[in-house]
Amino acid sequence: MTISKILRGASAAIAGFSFATALAIGAAAQPSATQAVKNVVLVHGAWANGSSWSKVIPLLEARGFHVVAAQMPLTSLQDDDAAVERAIDRITQVNPGPVLLVGHSYGGVVIGDVPGNDPRVVGLVYVAAFAPDTGQSALSLLGTLSSPPPINSYLVFGPPMTFDPQTPTWISDEGIARAFAQDLSSFEQRELAAVQGIFSGVDLFATPTVTPAWKSKPSWFVISAHDDVITAGLEQREAQVIGAKTIELPTCHVAMLQEPGRIAEFISRAAESLSH
Repeated sequence: MTISKILRGASAAIAGFSFATALAIGAAAQPSATQAVKNVVLVHGAWANGSSWSKVIPLLEARGFHVVAAQMPLTSLQDDDAAVERAIDRITQVNPGPVLLVGHSYGGVVIGDVPGNDPRVVGLVYVAAFAPDTGQSALSLLGTLSSPPPINSYLVFGPPMTFDPQTPTWISDEGIARAFAQDLSSFEQRELAAVQGIFSGVDLFATPTVTPAWKSKPSWFVISAHDDVITAGLEQREAQVIGAKTIELPTCHVAMLQEPGRIAEFISRAAESLSH
């Protein structure tokens, strides 16, 4: 055999190996319907940060889940989508496989937007959250209530002190204690007030969803019976519209801090049902 024939044979073998390897890598990158769902990305709300999931994270990890809590800048829906996408990238680089997205409050808008439509995401869990349809926003959903939710009385609009869509907005300490986390201890209420996120104003709540992920992916919904931010009635209507499997808990708006064990159990059951 000539050297040229040997080199041609080796080149063909290398090309074949590379093509087969590429196919295998590509197949591994796409979550399979039969893969166990072990990746959970947690998404906080508008007046919060990733620490709002601090009680749930260790409970999920004890069940064998890989967990990441996204940290959103709360500057625009586009920016927050990008932050959650980075969290999905991070968790799948460490543990390739399908992802379950969990969103609290405004985080429900985000998980139903670009991140929820990511092919790596196989299911959505809403916890006392907004779940807008096409063309809807968190603000338009609140507009369907017969009267403003109690939290509205405790919103603070930062300087300039005139109302503007971009004005930074937060909840007063009294509002945290009376309408946001009224069922938690005074210590927890003070902690929430200290770490709360300050979002960019009504524009963040007014941005509509284009293609809701819940229309193509299975969903679960935790309804908080004592919710003075979104209200249990609105959550029940949302859950019915999106066809979610639901559980109602006797909790305030921050259900994951009041009943972390039951929230972790609900998330676990959602992941397990997607794994079979």
